[in-house]
Formats: sequence, structure tokens, C-alpha cells
Amino acid sequence: MRAVVTRVRSASVVIDGAEHSRIGPGLLVLLGVHRDDSEREAEKIADKLCGLRIFEDAEGKMNVNPADAGAEILIVSQFTLFADCRSRRPGFSLAARPDTAIPLYETVAALCRARGFGVQTGVFGADMQVFSQNDGPVTILLDTEEL
Repeated sequence: MRAVVTRVRSASVVIDGAEHSRIGPGLLVLLGVHRDDSEREAEKIADKLCGLRIFEDAEGKMNVNPADAGAEILIVSQFTLFADCRSRRPGFSLAARPDTAIPLYETVAALCRARGFGVQTGVFGADMQVFSQNDGPVTILLDTEEL
């Protein structure tokens, strides 16, 4: 799995002109599922998301985890994180098919909820407009192959 994690002041997803989900201060997570991913990767990335100390402490250092910061999490499916860009037209054969990707995407959200986080999501496969007010900005790339 790959995730682009952005610390935000707020973020939302709009589908067909209507707001579908919104969070206040927290993490906007664009999540890509690889065709070979399993629940092991879902657990690994959820654990990292829930413990990533990228919120500022009293001295202004990134030393506070999302739970202690009172963060919410917005997770949006993003198959394009596994784009093969060797040619000018990206290929997506490394991205999981929906029958694999949807349950793993939902597992990541459920694992974060089980840890007490308010979690919102986009809609898998929908044409979404994602809005965010980045905080910092702080953006981190996660790949379960490297965790």
C-alpha cells in the first residue's frame, strides 16, 4: 500500500456537487492499494497512520501523534499512486482491482476507527473533488514496502 498523508486544518470530499464527507484538523490520506496487498499491509499502514507523530508539541516540534492531537482522518482511495509512468500514458496494472482494493481500503478505515479516531472516507471509484487546507504544509509518503 501507498499513502500520501497530509496534515490538514480541514478537508472534504465533494461528489456530484454535494459534500460527502468533511473533517476538521487531522490527516488527509490518499490511499493506494497494490494488487499483491493483503490485510497485513492494511494493518501496517493503519498502525503507522495512527501513530505518526507529525503534529506540533508546545515547542513547535513534530512530536505529537494523531490521537493526542485530537485529529480526525479522511481516507480517499487513490489507485493512481501505483501508476507506471515509464511511458507518457500512465499504466495502472500494479493497482489492485476493486474486488481486492475495496475490502482493504475499508479495513484501513475500520482499523483507524477501532483505535478511536473519527474517520471519514470518500467513495471508492467515484469522481471526487478533494479539498484541503494544508497545515504546515506537512506531507508524508508512506509505502508498506518500506515500513
